[in-house]
Amino acid sequence: MAKKSNVLLPETKEILSQMGLQIKYARLRRKLTSELVAERAGISRATLVAIEKGSPSVAIGNYAAVLHALNYMDKDLLLVAKDDELGRKLQDLNLTVKKRVEKRKVNG
Repeated sequence: MAKKSNVLLPETKEILSQMGLQIKYARLRRKLTSELVAERAGISRATLVAIEKGSPSVAIGNYAAVLHALNYMDKDLLLVAKDDELGRKLQDLNLTVKKRVEKRKVNG
């Protein structure tokens, strides 16, 4: 069975590339070797190099492991899609307000 390849838009490839570079700079600012970060993350050095290049074929779990190895930077992943303005606007457009049925007065 042939392996599926990811089809990414150029903009997405650029985002991954930028993210990889930012991870590399974070490692270098901390003066950590690629061998040490790879060991802490439980991945191979080759996988770390691929991450630092922004490779789309690397599992997101490996990106998270490297961020964690860089002093718990994986918590930044919680910011992804946190403030989904467009999604909230679309959701609000589809909200319907139910009208309440008037209560019948019982004459006694």
